[in-house]
Amino acid sequence: MAVLNKIRQRSLFLILIIALALFSFVLSDLFRNSDALSAKSQNIVATINGKDITREDFLMKVESATQQMGGQATQTQIMNRVWEQEVRNAVLENQFEKLGITVERDQMRDILRTNLASNPDFQNEAGLFDDNKLTEYIANLKATSAAAYQQWIDYENSISVNALQQNYFNMVKAGMIGTLAEGKLQHKLEGDNADIKFVQVPFSSIADSTITVSKAEIETYMKNHRKQYEVEESRDLQYVQFKEEASVEDIQELENEISKYKTDRAEFVNGRTDTIQAFSKVKNNENYINFIANSEVKFDNRFILKSALPEAVAEDIFNLNVGDVYGPYKDNGLVKLTKMIAVTQLPDSVKARHILIPFVGSRSQTETTTQTEVEAKKTADSLMAVIKADKDKFVSLLDFSADTVSNEKEGVLDWFTYNAMVPEFRDFTFENEEGTVGVVKSDFGFHVIEILGQKNKQRAVKIGTIARKIEPSEQTVNNVFRNASNFEISLEKGDFTDLAKEKDYVVRPVNTIKVLDETIPGLGNQRAITRWAFEEATEVGDYKRFNVPGGYAIVQLVAKNKAGLMKSEDASVTALPAIRKQKKAEQIRSRVSATTLEDLAKAENTSVRSALAINMKTPTISGAGNEPKVVGYAFGMKEGETSKLIEGEKGMYMVRVEKLTPAAELDNYQGLANQVQVSKVNSVNSKLYPALKEASEIEDNRAKTVQ
Repeated sequence: MAVLNKIRQRSLFLILIIALALFSFVLSDLFRNSDALSAKSQNIVATINGKDITREDFLMKVESATQQMGGQATQTQIMNRVWEQEVRNAVLENQFEKLGITVERDQMRDILRTNLASNPDFQNEAGLFDDNKLTEYIANLKATSAAAYQQWIDYENSISVNALQQNYFNMVKAGMIGTLAEGKLQHKLEGDNADIKFVQVPFSSIADSTITVSKAEIETYMKNHRKQYEVEESRDLQYVQFKEEASVEDIQELENEISKYKTDRAEFVNGRTDTIQAFSKVKNNENYINFIANSEVKFDNRFILKSALPEAVAEDIFNLNVGDVYGPYKDNGLVKLTKMIAVTQLPDSVKARHILIPFVGSRSQTETTTQTEVEAKKTADSLMAVIKADKDKFVSLLDFSADTVSNEKEGVLDWFTYNAMVPEFRDFTFENEEGTVGVVKSDFGFHVIEILGQKNKQRAVKIGTIARKIEPSEQTVNNVFRNASNFEISLEKGDFTDLAKEKDYVVRPVNTIKVLDETIPGLGNQRAITRWAFEEATEVGDYKRFNVPGGYAIVQLVAKNKAGLMKSEDASVTALPAIRKQKKAEQIRSRVSATTLEDLAKAENTSVRSALAINMKTPTISGAGNEPKVVGYAFGMKEGETSKLIEGEKGMYMVRVEKLTPAAELDNYQGLANQVQVSKVNSVNSKLYPALKEASEIEDNRAKTVQ
C-alpha cells in the first residue's frame, strides 16, 4: 500500500517523464527523416517555383502516357518525358500567372471550331461547323458517361495549355525589335575589314609531355570554373558478366546435326522408319526446308545477286553448280547448310507498263469494283489478247486500270529494281524477255504486263538454306549458373578484382551512374541495378548478382560520389588541356623579347604571314583558323600598330595592322534592323523556355518518390 501511495503522489511527475520520452522518440524519428523536418511529404514529386507536383497526379500522367506509347519506350523514358512536360508546364504557368494571361471562352471555341471543322459529327447539312452540335455533344457526354466527359475535359485542358503557351510566345515575339543602332552594328561587324600580318607561335610546338600539371592545380582550375565541373550525386560500379552463350562443343553439335541432311538416312518417326533424302536430291525444296528440316530460315523463292550472300562465303556459294550443297557454316548467329537450286541471268532494273484489273476482295478494289476474281481474270485475259495482237492499243485500254498513278504515265512503271515490286510482278518482269506480254495475279488484282526494257543482265542464283539457331545447351546454361554462383560465394572472402583476374573474368567499370539512370553500359536497361546502388543500405564494397538478358552480372558498388565538384581524375579530361595551354602561353611569353614581327619570326624559326579582309562577324584568320580574340584585338588597333603577344585558341600571336577598311556608310539601316528583328523572333522558340527553366527553382524528388 505504501508503494501505491507513493505512485499516486508522484503521478504528475511520471506523466511528464513519459511525455518527454515520447517526444524524444518522435523528435529522433524526425531527424532520421529529413523530409519530415523540411515538411516535404513523400507524396511530393517536385516543387517548381513554389508549385508542388504530387506523386498521385504524376503517376496518373505516366500511366496515361504508357498506354499511349504502347510499349515503344521504357518506364523510365516515359517518366522522364512526363517530367519534362510537367516542368515545362509549371515554368510557363508561373509566367502566365504573373502576366494574367488566360484562354477565354471565345478563344477556346475558336480553337475547337478549327480543330473539329472537318469532323462530320459537328457539321450541319451544308457541311459547315455547327456550334450547337458541339454543345449538344458535350452535354450528352456529361449526362451519359463520367469517364468520357472527363476525357473531354482533359482534351480541353490540353488545348488550353497549348493556346496559353502560344499566346505567351507570341507576346514575347511581338516585343522583339531590331533597332537602327543594332542594324548599323550588324553592318559594321560584317563590313569592317582589316588586312593584317601576323606571327603564330603554336601551342603544339611545345610537347605536352614537358608540361607538368599537379592534382592541386586541377582542383584549383575546377574551383575557378565551378559551373563547368559541378555534378549530381552518382555511383561508380564494376561488374563481371556471365553470358549464356553457346560453347564450342554446342556449335560442333549443331554442325553435326545439320550435316545429317547432306546424306540419305533412315529416321524412326511415329512408330515407323522413314528414309530422309539428302538435301541435294530433293525436288520440293520449300517443303523439305520448311517442314522436314524445320529450318529457322524459311525458303525464299527468288533469285538474288552475289552481293546478297553472306560476305565470308559469297564466293563459294555463288559458284556452286545446281544441286550442290555448301556447309555447314556459321552466319549471323546461325549454323547453315545451303543448296544451289537454280541459276539465271537477271537484269538489275526493268521498265514495264501494266493495266491493273481489281476484283472484289483485292487490295486495289474501290467502291466501284464489282467484278469477281473469275470475272476479273477473264477481263485481263481479253485485254492481253488484244495487246498481243496490237501493242499500240495498250494506252487506249488504260480506262480498265485501277492504277491511277501509272495511268498518268501511260501505264509505265519506270526503271525499278528487283525487290521494288510484289513477288508475282517481280518474277514476271525480271524472268521473262523484253517485249513479253502476260497476265499475273497479285494481292492487288490481275496485272496485264508488257516488259518494255531491261538493263545490265548478270548472273543471279536461287538458293535454299537449312539453318539452326546457335544457342547454349542445357549443360552450358548450368555451367554459367554454377560459375556465377561460385564467383559470388568467393567474394565473401576475397577481393573482387583479384578473384576475377584469377578466373580470367573481364571486370567492366561503370562510372558516374546517376539516380534516375536506367541503362548500364554493356548490360542495357537495368533499372534494378541503379536502384540497388542508391539504396541507403548498400555500402561501398557490397556486391549482388542480377539476372540480365542472356545470363547474369555480379555487380559491386565501388564508390559513392556526392553532388558537387567532380573528382579531379574525371575533370582532368578537359581541365588538363586547358591548364597545359595556360602554362604553354606563360612559357612562350616568358621567352619572347621581340617587339616586331620579323624579330619574333626569326627567334621562333617561323615566318610572317598575311591575312586579308578579316572581319569580326566571322573571326577567322587564313592559315590559323577561328581566332576571335586575336581578330577582336586587331580591330582595336590603328594602322601600322604592332600588338604585344596575344593568347589565342591555337597559339600565341603577334599582329600588325596593315590596313583598316571601314564598312561603307548606308543611307538607311532599316533593312538590317529588320534582319536583326527576324533573327530575334526566330530565336524565341528555341531560347525562351530554356532561359526560363534556368532561372526557375526546381526541386526534383523523383528519386525518393517514384523511382
